[in-house]
Amino acid sequence: MSDVIAKNPVEPQFHQAVREVVESIHPIVESNPAYRQAKILERLVEPERVVSFRVPWVDDKGQVHVNRGFRVEFNSSIGPYKGGLRFHSSVTLGVLKFLGFEQTFKNSLTGLPMGGGKGGSDFDTRGKSDNEVMRFCQAFMSELYRHIGPDTDVPAGDLGVGGREIGYLFGQYKKLKNEFTGVLTGKGLGWGGSLVRTEATGYGLVYYVQEMLNHRGDSLKGKTCCISGAGNVGVHTIEKVNQLGGKVVAMCDYDGTVVDMDGINDEKLAFVKDLVFVRRGSLKRYVEKYPRATFQEGKRPWGVKVDVAFPTACENELGAEDAKTLVANGCICVGEGANMPSTPEAVELFIKNKVLFAPGKASNAGGVATSGLEMAQNALHMYWSREEVDAKLHGIMKGIHKASVEHGKEGDYVNYVKGANIAGFIKVADAMLAQGIV
Repeated sequence: MSDVIAKNPVEPQFHQAVREVVESIHPIVESNPAYRQAKILERLVEPERVVSFRVPWVDDKGQVHVNRGFRVEFNSSIGPYKGGLRFHSSVTLGVLKFLGFEQTFKNSLTGLPMGGGKGGSDFDTRGKSDNEVMRFCQAFMSELYRHIGPDTDVPAGDLGVGGREIGYLFGQYKKLKNEFTGVLTGKGLGWGGSLVRTEATGYGLVYYVQEMLNHRGDSLKGKTCCISGAGNVGVHTIEKVNQLGGKVVAMCDYDGTVVDMDGINDEKLAFVKDLVFVRRGSLKRYVEKYPRATFQEGKRPWGVKVDVAFPTACENELGAEDAKTLVANGCICVGEGANMPSTPEAVELFIKNKVLFAPGKASNAGGVATSGLEMAQNALHMYWSREEVDAKLHGIMKGIHKASVEHGKEGDYVNYVKGANIAGFIKVADAMLAQGIV
């Protein structure tokens, strides 16, 4: 860790991600002379390639702006680099290195042939017109296209990059390369996309949590839940929780938390989807439509008494005090739908109190798993039905849970953090050994 911090200064998120994995896998590395001799750990924490470039674009008033673009191609030992693009003002190289590192193990856990990568820009789509977003995406892809390809690096969406942005990026790639290939995932259904891809991260998260509860002889049926984030992952988590008989009583966005003890049923969820995705409005409007609910300005949902909590917004959004509150209120399970949304102190508290805790690299792998299924459909030049894709997603999440239990069992408790890290690491490490010092 001293070496990692010295080589990567002022990158705290990357340090945090590496420390969590190293603490889990260190005994495995120490017990395997081949891993030590080949310096697997030292090589794992270094990206294979980092690309940085400027992105000049022109706004609707004719003003020129310059943003930074990045692609971190972290590890390709088990397949082409695979991971999202994030457009947000918080994007830095350190953030993308943390995400690419996490992605390596997440992709390994899916069982699909995908390496780890991540990219993006400090460009923020909020407040921009469609034409401004299009011009930025075209400028971004005009450099990125040199470094990606269906057998090299296959980006997808992430924070700030949805269907609109993927469309503009794909269109520019197609024009520059003069070929129609599956170089991006999350595409529209009419031009190479996959059914269930939009819902996959939220659905997969709930499938994984259901497996955790099933393993303990329980289920989501009748459980009260809270969710942070009102984006793609959050709303589809609510959708699947409702299907499995649970009740979501709180959710939040940038402005605060809606608390609806009657439950955010399918009718109310349809209103939220229209409000967030079509009108791009705040959850404050929810209480105007449903006055029995309340809105807590500037609050996260962790103070609401629930059985299951789903942090699905951003990294380090759930801290030690939040964890103490959840534990004190009787929360029995936490499932991460974002990348590293719980701080190390919060994770430690959950594990100490025997709360079932699903780390993001395992529980939110449904999105990239379905991206892998989209890649397979593109390669075959065919489409699978919604039922086929959903069944494959469910099977992948069950497989990730099984591997996490196998490597994380500690008496009558499963340390899913340790289990997911070890399961993801072994596959990558063995592939690196087989391929020599490269």
